[in-house]
Amino acid sequence: MAANSEFAVAVLPGDGIGPEVMTPCLEILQAVQEQVGGFRLRFEQLEAGADLYRRTGDALPEETVERAGETDAILLGAMGLPGIRYPDGREIAPQVDLREIFGLFAGVRPVRIFAGTPTPLADERARGLDLVLIRESTEGMFAGRNDGRISDDAVAEESWRITRAASERLFDFAFALARRRKAEGHEGKVTCVDKANVFRAFAFFRRIFEERAAQHPDIEAESCHVDAAAMMLVKQPWVFDVLVTENMFGDILSDLGAGLMGGMGMAPSADIGSERAVFQPCHGTAPDIAGTGKANPTAMFLSAAMMLEWLGERHDLAASRQAGRRLACAVESALARLRTYEFGGRDGTDEVTRKVLEQLAQGPD
Repeated sequence: MAANSEFAVAVLPGDGIGPEVMTPCLEILQAVQEQVGGFRLRFEQLEAGADLYRRTGDALPEETVERAGETDAILLGAMGLPGIRYPDGREIAPQVDLREIFGLFAGVRPVRIFAGTPTPLADERARGLDLVLIRESTEGMFAGRNDGRISDDAVAEESWRITRAASERLFDFAFALARRRKAEGHEGKVTCVDKANVFRAFAFFRRIFEERAAQHPDIEAESCHVDAAAMMLVKQPWVFDVLVTENMFGDILSDLGAGLMGGMGMAPSADIGSERAVFQPCHGTAPDIAGTGKANPTAMFLSAAMMLEWLGERHDLAASRQAGRRLACAVESALARLRTYEFGGRDGTDEVTRKVLEQLAQGPD
């Protein structure tokens, strides 16, 4: 456990709306830690991102990496701007670099439809939808992102990488999560999403999944091709509990999941490794609304709640776990009284923050 139950949190606000949702998030975290007590968060703001690259030529300074690696958790806003790119045309993405540097292999993307919030799903069974998608965040197609080549301006080639070691730790993580969810009343099922009918790499991926599933006989296991999984997520997502998949597939399906929730502003995430973790909203920097006050900070707040629960689990500190749950509940209660811009309303950053603080002040339901 951290000395005196104090946790150092690296804060990387990032670009666009990143700082706009980070500032109220720190206010919310300060409020919940004071309300619950038993632990303390010490924030250390660090620089990274596209604007930093524009100013200095370095999107992720070594000093930032070193300092972030010395903290207990990393809280990230959003990074990258369409108009600021590397010479080869790719956008600035230090968040992806952090996953690789710190070995953050499990990208955890909750998909939950909150009471009172709109969803494109008409079926009543979608109400209360609560599933989790886990994407492997260090390999897959993303592993070759720096090695692609273009030959004679005629052929472009990329590659992907899947290893036994990374797949085993990913699947074990997924089964452990499903086991915790089963204890909380969820189905307790893991679905491996792949394209094993076409690619050798995914046939290998599925074979490892089946081997690890045999080590977890208390948890139901099944496999599904990614195209079928995409269809099922639209038609009847309630058939899933925990989905686990490769990096690129997970990147795409997690945005589909955010769409079911109503938009990227609703979707939190965590990238978790053996020693460290980064918590950030799934959304991008949204430069089109930066500075307007329209940004929905919900995903940022829920990512912070995930951070508190992870710190509590990692350091066996009940107060931090309690604070994470209380923050998530406060956000859910606030959302029932709000209509943010993506839902056709006019509740922006300040109003969402105010409602969540009100709910926290009222204490647990």
